[in-house]
Amino acid sequence: MRVLSLFDGMSCARIALDRVGIAVTSYKASELDKYAIKVSHENYPDIEQLGDVCDVKAKDVGEVDLLIGGSPCQDLSFAGKGKGLKEGTRSSLFFEFVRLKNELNPKYFILENVRMKQENQDIISKYLGVKPKQFNSSLVSAQNRNRLFWTNIDFDLPDERYYLS
Repeated sequence: MRVLSLFDGMSCARIALDRVGIAVTSYKASELDKYAIKVSHENYPDIEQLGDVCDVKAKDVGEVDLLIGGSPCQDLSFAGKGKGLKEGTRSSLFFEFVRLKNELNPKYFILENVRMKQENQDIISKYLGVKPKQFNSSLVSAQNRNRLFWTNIDFDLPDERYYLS
């Protein structure tokens, strides 16, 4: 699978793909945090780091099977200042995800974010063409946070906590 991960952090998506047995032939990442990139590189030296998402060009990426990302949530989160997608400078980076999705036309996409005002949720749904699935990340991790996932991948939520071995 050829993957482009935006807002990649320490490449948790790569870890997840490995754990479920999905072979990754190419993993390209857009991340700015030097510490996250260092952790990512220690675990996966083959990841191609692309830098700032605003500078990522489809022609430089090539074909992508899976586009994945979790755009910044500071302007969307109920704990934040509530500027939203229209006025927020961080969360408006979501539109870079949309740009690359439209330019690359990947077979699959996943966008993750926090629970937010319905207005912002509706904007994201409009641009991605799907409604989100909401679940508490405690089903699959040590976190206890409600998360929204917009994806064209059909999946069912586990009935109880799922443990990865």
